[in-house]
Amino acid sequence: MATTNDLKNGLVLNLDGDLWTVVEFQHVKPGKGGAFVRTTLKNVLSGKVVDRTFNAGTKVDTATVDKRTMQYLYADGEDFVFMDLDTYDQITVPGGTVGEASKFLLPEAGVTVATHEGAPLYVELPTSVIVEVTYTEPGLQGDRSTGGTKPATVETGATVNVPLFISTGEKIKVDTRDSRYLGRA
Repeated sequence: MATTNDLKNGLVLNLDGDLWTVVEFQHVKPGKGGAFVRTTLKNVLSGKVVDRTFNAGTKVDTATVDKRTMQYLYADGEDFVFMDLDTYDQITVPGGTVGEASKFLLPEAGVTVATHEGAPLYVELPTSVIVEVTYTEPGLQGDRSTGGTKPATVETGATVNVPLFISTGEKIKVDTRDSRYLGRA
């Protein structure tokens, strides 16, 4: 248990049976009335963002979220298997928990897996990855970097919009948050 005076960005709270991360907080002391804390909270599982106000000094239930660097090993049907790099323990994470991160999971890639009481909450990829283009339409003479874009399929199966001059077999850098092309690798 903590009070609203102990809030800080990144702290995980257990409110109404859900886990919420403190994105932003502000202590407000109006001239009239009691002080309060205005917060922006993000649901750890669904990603929903809400604004919530607490009276100053109110007790809030904090949750312990264990974030560990793990290595992605393989897909087991709908599930994904990761290995803790410190203890070499393997953990199976359901496909629904991995979600959109599965589009850029490369074998032996290092990722952050967050768990709460042994249950995996989410998988966090590095902000960018280097992947190989497995298929894209061939470029034409005159294609320039300032022209348009075309879809390209990368080794993980994801589709990324790339400039017209990129060809099959090239390695590219991709932003994992929004599947955006960042450049050649």
